[in-house]
Amino acid sequence: MILYVETNFLMSIAKGQDELVENFLENVPTSISLAIPSICYVESLATLEQEDKYNQDFISRLDIQVNEAVRDETSQNAKLVVKYLKQAKISFLQRTNDTKKRFDIALNQLFTKAEEIPLRTEIIDVSLARNILEKHLMDKLIIECIVYHARLHPNEIKIFLSANSKEFGRREVIEVLRDSGIQYFNKTQNFLGWLQYQSN
Repeated sequence: MILYVETNFLMSIAKGQDELVENFLENVPTSISLAIPSICYVESLATLEQEDKYNQDFISRLDIQVNEAVRDETSQNAKLVVKYLKQAKISFLQRTNDTKKRFDIALNQLFTKAEEIPLRTEIIDVSLARNILEKHLMDKLIIECIVYHARLHPNEIKIFLSANSKEFGRREVIEVLRDSGIQYFNKTQNFLGWLQYQSN
């Protein structure tokens, strides 16, 4: 069985949003081959970089509020603001570090456990010709990479797991996946339930 994953698989682990995915990646059954489009690594790193900018902006605004409150010498509330915002900054930075640690671990696990699907010229050509996800070019390329790979393995059971149902759950995308023999799951719990049922 081939299990296709994408950027959200990695980012959900990094953000601590899907413990089931994290546990699954640590203990992938030998009967399952993971595959991920190479562009997902680029997208996940870009996402992490963008979020780091948001985080730095938030910390800067937090520091401004602390400095303003420190200058208020008469308000007891100002002292509380300083105390709690400093505590919030520490917790926020610790959580940011947790995210980066989980990201690094998950990234390394994917590097060792998943087949990387390279972005080929023919994949880009098909992507330009197909009328799906016109406003979401990265998601469109991800789908085309998965479909390209799936057609190279016609006799395998093929699953695509992604929580991004807003784009990948669209009817036209599901049809493209289905035409290539790929079943789509938008929740890890549903996929694991289906997997358990298949093994019984």
